[in-house]
Amino acid sequence: MTSRHRSSGSGRPASAEHADALAPSSAERARSFVPSRRTVVKAATAGAVLAAPLTAALPARAAAAPAFLHGVASGDPLPDGILLWTRVTPVPEAVPGSGVGPDTEVEWTVARDRAFTDIVAKGTVTATAASDHTVKADVRGLEPATDYWFRFLAGTTVSPAARTRTAPAPDAAVQGLRFGVVSCANWEAGHFAAYRHLAARGDLDAWLHLGDYLYEYGTGEYGTRGTVVRPHAPAHEIRTLADYRVRHGRHKTDPDLQALHAAAPVIAIWDDHEFADNAWPGGAENHTEGAEGTWAARLAAAKQSYFEWMPVRPAIAGTTYRRLRFGRLADLSLLDLRSFRSQQTGIGDGGVDDPDRTLTGRAQMDWLKAGLRTSDTTWRLVGNSVMIAPFAIGSLTADLLRPLAELLGLPREGLALNTDQWDGYTDDRRELLAHLRTHAIRNTVFLTGDIHMAWANDVPYDAGTYPLSASAATEFVVTSVTSDNLDDIMKVREGTVSAVAAPLIRAANRHVHWVDTDRHGYGVLDVTAERAQMDYYVLSDRTQADATASWARSYRTRSGTQQVERVYDPV
Repeated sequence: MTSRHRSSGSGRPASAEHADALAPSSAERARSFVPSRRTVVKAATAGAVLAAPLTAALPARAAAAPAFLHGVASGDPLPDGILLWTRVTPVPEAVPGSGVGPDTEVEWTVARDRAFTDIVAKGTVTATAASDHTVKADVRGLEPATDYWFRFLAGTTVSPAARTRTAPAPDAAVQGLRFGVVSCANWEAGHFAAYRHLAARGDLDAWLHLGDYLYEYGTGEYGTRGTVVRPHAPAHEIRTLADYRVRHGRHKTDPDLQALHAAAPVIAIWDDHEFADNAWPGGAENHTEGAEGTWAARLAAAKQSYFEWMPVRPAIAGTTYRRLRFGRLADLSLLDLRSFRSQQTGIGDGGVDDPDRTLTGRAQMDWLKAGLRTSDTTWRLVGNSVMIAPFAIGSLTADLLRPLAELLGLPREGLALNTDQWDGYTDDRRELLAHLRTHAIRNTVFLTGDIHMAWANDVPYDAGTYPLSASAATEFVVTSVTSDNLDDIMKVREGTVSAVAAPLIRAANRHVHWVDTDRHGYGVLDVTAERAQMDYYVLSDRTQADATASWARSYRTRSGTQQVERVYDPV
């Protein structure tokens, strides 16, 4: 498998910043009501919610010998290293979340070729029930900007082989980078064809998952146009460590997800549904304290299972904010916008402007500002789980306002504001944008998921006076892989809502260059010294495993402009 416009590199170790932000941790080894931006779509009948045994997450082909039933993956590429991941099933009963099964030695191997004739590194790690028989190997000593192949061995069983790629050397002159960009994959709403199409490209340096890798709801409880395409495991809402492990295990059996993990390294952050809807440190909209256990225990279980099942290095124990560098072309600051935020405020109560409320937390904001100010790369990319560009609904008609309010968790009458995203934490946003202006920081591009719609935005210092107010940055928002958007909620033909709603949204938000409220798909971000371009692709039908993908639109920001412009062809 080949790649395009590859860079040269010196092979020197990762910078001190990488070592601080990405050093392996021991974790790698081993309610109050708040307004919801989405409304749960209930099943037509209570009989749709069925009890599912833990074995629902285990394919029927399990045998007595150890098996690799959940694929292999890599993540967080460094110039000299990569994080490898797999899950071994040592005996048939050792299904995800079971807490049973013997300790099993797993050998990992890294080679320059798919035939594994040129092996460059190997080692062993032990899979135990304490980590749900997941394993990680943080491999170092590799060459920068290089394709590698890796696989695992347990007993006599060999895992599938997979491709990964290291980042360019910190001082390398990189001609270009290409990233897949996805978010919001609800298992029950459809198939993950978006992952299959990204995997088939063969030209990705890495792919970004911007949150909602999975959903916590029980079967039939969350947006599927009223139809469950394929049921969750477990069938009930997940709350315990075993529950979250089973749900992760179910997702990792998807062949398209396995294919993408085997094609390129992932760079992932979490949003709320990895825990529960509209999560914050003290609770979540979709959690009832007491009746559903304590939030502290549920949050701890969700985070533990995430780090077990995802090839992610936590920068600080229990968080996902960290920074990766790709030569002199770009660095990527990855945010954790769930672990430190204040509780979402009510619509219209004035709390959105409270300077004592925060989305990022003080330490993360200072880290982000310092990283943006001291960056010496051409582009500063920010992995951002919720939209930063301001968004006002304006004068939508009642028939459009109601479903949009349902999707965003807004009141159906009155002020339209999504307080779960940066709009609900305006002091943090003002501070960050003022920092960009004060230090003349250019070429900052936010890469965002969450909202189940595709957007291309300028990020103005003052949306109320834009375009007289300059733009501080740009933002590319990708739509959902499968999760419901406006046409799904209204149960109308795709494109029906967007044709009417998009012009009205743009009229009320002059910094928005494009919004597609209806379709599902993914993005491909292509970065050169001259521009950063997002190509948006859409699926023919999220409910079909063999869905096709087609190019929809492209937007770019040229170096030095801090503005989005349309491009009429994909890269």
